[in-house]
Amino acid sequence: MRSTAEFNTLASKYMDSIFRLAFSYLKSHADADDVTQNVLLSLYRTDRTFDSDEHLRNWLFKCTLNECRKIWRRPFRNHENIEDYAERLFFEEKSHQDLFAAILKLDKNRRLTIVLHYIEGYSIREIAEIMAVPPGTVGTRLASARAKLKQYLKEEESI
Repeated sequence: MRSTAEFNTLASKYMDSIFRLAFSYLKSHADADDVTQNVLLSLYRTDRTFDSDEHLRNWLFKCTLNECRKIWRRPFRNHENIEDYAERLFFEEKSHQDLFAAILKLDKNRRLTIVLHYIEGYSIREIAEIMAVPPGTVGTRLASARAKLKQYLKEEESI
């Protein structure tokens, strides 16, 4: 078990990233909250020592993806209307809102790859390790996701 002060520091540092990854996977605010809570409880309970911040962050993201997979397999999983949620978020510019909506249209694997690479700042090698896939697969997913995003955004402009 971690000390309360250490846990509070780590929880406030990583909570948003965990939630963002879980939401990208599940597309449900409530489920992402549940995943975030479970991952943070795992962090609080673990006796593991981590070599670095990067080691801890990778461990947290692997735990997050595992928790998401558990929820995804539930037989009666609730689905939210993502457009309703996207409308409630505040974006500085309309283009940011359009990009967010386009990212949410991507399939789960492409969406996660985009979030991990561009929002969380992971390299292709690191994403491959977190998602347990070859680096070539991650590169292909990134290229494919960028092409799809470009297509979605062009369609949005023409409307």
